Formats: sequence, structure tokens, C-alpha cells
Amino acid sequence: MSAASSGRRAERRRSPRRVALEVIRRVTEDGAYSNLALRVALSRAGLSGRDAALATELAYGTLRHLPALDRVLAGLLDRPLAEAPPPALAALRLGAYQLLHTRIPPHAAVAETVGLVRQRGLVNAVLRRLAAAPPGEPSGEDDEAISLRSGLAPWAVGELRALLPPEEVELAARALGEPARVGLRVNTCRASLEQVQARLAEAGVRAERSPLHPDCLLLERGAPAELPGFAEGWFTVQDPASALVVSALEPRPGERVLDACAGPGGKAGHIACVLGPGGLLVAADASEHRAHLIRRTAERLGVTARVLVQDGRRPALRGGFDRALVDAPCSGLGSARRRPELLWRVDPAELVGLAELQRGILLATAQLLAPGGRLVYSVCTFPRTETDEVCDALLDGRSDLEPEPVPGPDGPAERLRLWPHRHGCDAMFVAGFRKHEPVGR
Repeated sequence: MSAASSGRRAERRRSPRRVALEVIRRVTEDGAYSNLALRVALSRAGLSGRDAALATELAYGTLRHLPALDRVLAGLLDRPLAEAPPPALAALRLGAYQLLHTRIPPHAAVAETVGLVRQRGLVNAVLRRLAAAPPGEPSGEDDEAISLRSGLAPWAVGELRALLPPEEVELAARALGEPARVGLRVNTCRASLEQVQARLAEAGVRAERSPLHPDCLLLERGAPAELPGFAEGWFTVQDPASALVVSALEPRPGERVLDACAGPGGKAGHIACVLGPGGLLVAADASEHRAHLIRRTAERLGVTARVLVQDGRRPALRGGFDRALVDAPCSGLGSARRRPELLWRVDPAELVGLAELQRGILLATAQLLAPGGRLVYSVCTFPRTETDEVCDALLDGRSDLEPEPVPGPDGPAERLRLWPHRHGCDAMFVAGFRKHEPVGR
């Protein structure tokens, strides 16, 4: 093999489209998370700068619009989509995204995509037909039409319709799939927001202050671990909505606080900083791996947390906590801006099991509160099964709890909902409770 031929093959392996195709296949065929699959693929290919940005756009964009792309492709294939060879189907989705949602010239989108797979005849024929007669955007205002325009599953569009004014439903659905800016929460135990912002500016990184939380900055892009100040623990990666959860908990210096589902440790690090050396934070998680991440995060941020591996439904702790946070495992629909496959991957049948888990953790955690203690429940999602119904079940099961308002951008509320189209953050649900002496005591 000549050196020139070897070089061309290496270049093809490093192409942004090949990286995007790898990510699409990992997500759709293996059930991988797009953010993790992309990080690995970019690292292996050695892509950076414009090539990395293009690979990211192609992978995330294709996954974001997958339901609509599949509908278009189904009308162009002579067989059901499920019967198409997996490499060819992934390439068709990637090519269709380029033709319908980017400014890439059609001839380049077709030729470069066809060259990625062995099934060239099939991919070439379908993409050329699509390029010659691209369909218009689906019309209509029903759940299915909004789903095809936004990428959000029809059942989830229906949930938005039950929670928001009619004029906001499609705005919310589209915002849930838009790329998110990188959020950084400044660790005020190590640096000020002004210091972090200035140091980033010196490195040519523009960071805007978040209007949602005073300790948060927003970046257009970048690998946070490579930014100046990361190794010194000046900040942690965190969406402003997550930082607001700790503000809702309102921890105070010297208190005893339990973070019942603390992995990977972003909120725990925030709480520990506020509590100071005189306070006690127990950061628990059911996963040994996530507990390890909590320890690493606390060490980098220079804060103290007692890390515990336990099932939150059966805690190995005694009571007496002043405050407790249950940032529970959930469907994660509210974070689809960073993992676009969540728009269509979540099965609504799974929500019942998640809600049972959430209720179990909440009920057990409530037992650990001291009288007068504050409990905050948060999930990065919006379906009522995981939000309002869980809170209602908690109040039915614990007569010693009562709702308590938590601070939010639109004023205090017993149950707070944050939305990307309103607040520029992940979709987050936060609810507050206060424990009092049981009636009759």
C-alpha cells in the first residue's frame, strides 16, 4: 500500500461524517448515550475545532430529528426501515439530515455520505431521490405534527399540552431539542465569578452570566475539563437549573444536610461549600461508581462530604438532618438538549416504575428529617407521573409533611417548573416540603 493511499484511508477514518455515523449507530443500535458516545468518538478520531463542531452538529442534529427523518425515508425505501441494513440506515438518516436541515450542498452531502458505507447503491439512490424532491415541513397542530417538527415524542407533546398554555406547546417542544450552552457553576469557596470570567476571557473563551443563577456562567461551546481553572476547582459543569435546586434547599452554614441521590456530585459540592467546615453533608448514592465520582468532585472543589453507598429507599442512616435533597433518578426528558435521543427514546410505560422509585426514596428520606426540617424534591423532567403525582403520593403517605414554597425566577412556589423556552435552562421540576410534629403528638 502506498503512503498516499494509507494517508487517504486515515483521513477518511478521521472525517466528521464518519465520527457522526459512528455516534448515530452507537445510540440507535446499542442504546448508548449520545454525549458519551460523541466524546469517545471525537477522542479516538483526534478531531478538534471546526471538524469536531461539524461532527457534533451532524450527530446531534440527526438524532434530534430522527422521527421525521425516518418518516421521510420510509416513503423512499422499497422495504420497511427495520429491514434496511443497519449501516445503510444510519447513513441514510445522516444524509437526510444534511439535505433537509443544513446548508451543505446536496451533491456534497450525498457523495460524502455514500462513501461511508458498503451499501453505496442503496444509499446513493435514496438520497438522490430525496435531494431531487425534498418534502415540506409537516403541517398541523396536533401532537403528531408537533412531534415531527420538534423531534419530541407525541406522548411527551401531550404532556406539554397538559402543563402549558396552547401557544407555548410547540415552543417548549422545540426548545427541549435545541443545543444547550455549556453551564458552569462557580465554586465560590475557591474563586469569584468575576475571577473565573476574567480568566476565561484571557484564554479567549467568552462566558456570559446566567440570568437564572448568580453563580453560573454560560459558554457557547468547549470542553470544560480543558478550560483554565478546572483543575484548581474554580468551577464545575452544571446547568443553571441544577444550581437553582440547591438555592431552593437553602442550606445554611453549620447545618446537617443529606443529599440522598448525590452522584456525580455537582449539587453536593455546592451544598458542602455553603455549609462550610462547621456543617455536615452526607452525600449518598446507590451506585459505587457514582459515589466515586462524588469523592472526585469534592476533592477537586476542595469541599468536605461524607460519601455513602446506599439504596435511598432503605437508608443506613439515623435521623436528625436539618435539610434533605432528593434529586431523584428520572426519565431525564428535561436534559434532552444535551442528549437529543431522549426526545424519542423514553418509553412512557417506564414512568410508572420510575415514579415508584422516586416515592420510595422520598418517603425514606422524610423519616431522616428533624422536626422543622426542609425536604426538596427535584427531577430533570416534566411528565406529571414523575412530578405532581409523586408529590401528591408523598403528602398522602406522610402526614408530618406540608408543602413549602421554594424560591424561583418567577417568585416563590410550592412546586416550581423551569423551562428552556422561558428560562433558558433544562426543564426542571422542584418541590419543597417542611416536616412538622405529627398530628396528635
